Amino acid sequence: MSPHSLHQPCLWHTWAQTRPDDIALITADTAYTWQALTEQIHHLARVLAAQGLSEGAVVTVVSNNSPDVVMLYLACSQLGAIKALTMPQPYQLIQKNLRVLYGEGQRQFVWISDSAISGFSEQDRQRLFTDCQVLNLQAPAAASAPCLARDAERQDAKQRNTEKIASIVFTSGSSGVPKAVAHTQAQHLASARGLLAVFPFQQHDCWLLSLPMYHVSGLSILYRWLCAGACLKIGSGQLEEDIEGATHASLVATQLKRLLDLRQPLRLSHVLLGGSDVPLPLCQQARDSGIETWLGYGMTEAASTVTAKPTDGIASAGRVLPNRQVQLRNHRIYIAGDTLASGYYHQGQLIPLVDEQGWFDTKDVGLWVDGELRITGRADNQFISGGENIHCEEIEAVLNRHPDIRQSLVIPVHSAEYGVRPVALIDSASDQSALQLPLWLADKLTRFKIPDAFFPMPQQPQTGIKLSRKAMREWFSDNQNEYQLMNAPENVK
Repeated sequence: MSPHSLHQPCLWHTWAQTRPDDIALITADTAYTWQALTEQIHHLARVLAAQGLSEGAVVTVVSNNSPDVVMLYLACSQLGAIKALTMPQPYQLIQKNLRVLYGEGQRQFVWISDSAISGFSEQDRQRLFTDCQVLNLQAPAAASAPCLARDAERQDAKQRNTEKIASIVFTSGSSGVPKAVAHTQAQHLASARGLLAVFPFQQHDCWLLSLPMYHVSGLSILYRWLCAGACLKIGSGQLEEDIEGATHASLVATQLKRLLDLRQPLRLSHVLLGGSDVPLPLCQQARDSGIETWLGYGMTEAASTVTAKPTDGIASAGRVLPNRQVQLRNHRIYIAGDTLASGYYHQGQLIPLVDEQGWFDTKDVGLWVDGELRITGRADNQFISGGENIHCEEIEAVLNRHPDIRQSLVIPVHSAEYGVRPVALIDSASDQSALQLPLWLADKLTRFKIPDAFFPMPQQPQTGIKLSRKAMREWFSDNQNEYQLMNAPENVK
């Protein structure tokens, strides 16, 4: 049976039956075959069932990537439970997510890694164990549990399960208020199959789980692995070591550059890039090392990637992938299709995220270039300076092409003459005074788009995989008293 025609949720059962001895999962100390992986998931499902977990229950998973998180996710899938994934953070912030997920009196199942809970105060630990039922993965197993290996042949029930909520991923969206994006198994599989229709990833390949599963970009790797029946590697968090043996990885440009600069032998053949403008020389360097680089554009609500293409000389995010739809309304990007989330989850209810015609407003703006989508910025990151429209992302994309700039962020400040002007925060490998950025930008940006000032970017902990525009604005407001920061738009990221 082709992996692209599978519809049942527990895909590992199929691979355990057809290729039981092939390596499915690699961790720091163990290589699991599909048969061994299936047995491990079966046992863990029984352990969870003995603690009261059943179909439709919501499990909040607080952890960075680890073998436990992957096993827990799959075991919960086997039981039909809903997995709500969130990053390790102070308990007060976790409580905000719990209030979104659970209604009054509802049983709050939580699994939290030892490393995540180690940062809690004793009082917060007591509150956690008082407020929630904290799952124990080493507890005794139940004698039997629903949706276990012996039920793998019950296709009708499995088919129905694909339409039930499978995962919840939190996104701050544009307002900073956490939204719980709910996807079904079918939506995740549609996303995976659409990418695999154009992006080479076969059974003999190995994809490194290089992005956190509490981001949809990390979770999507899991479903691509299951659809292809390939191998998944879970590393320790040290990319230079973790990449050994992996053929595929999802990276940002700075990570790829760091790997290439090491000049170590790599098995890596394909990299899916995202996050910021990708310099063509970097892609050429990767090509010379035998690595094919791809660009992608996506979002949480769309179960990750919406458009993609191999990198080339055309500045765009690629063509629309199968199972997705994209339309532009006055340059504003709307998406629809089989990968779009069922809604925003709130205490058991789903809040629609689409308009009356079934389209989701991404709040991104763009244009078509020979059938490919070019992202020009966020609607809420545009401002008017002296009557001219300025997109923060357009300036950042140019700055990020400077050979000594790792990352940049542009924010609007008050100007008595022009109303608003851009300033830039720069993360550079060189002394900023030596960059001569206004001169370097002179032939790359229209004059009014060149920032009035450049500041070193503060070294702050980065939560998640994206730089927080909101956090950088707050830092700038607190530390640059001579500039009056413009009020952030309601949906500033």
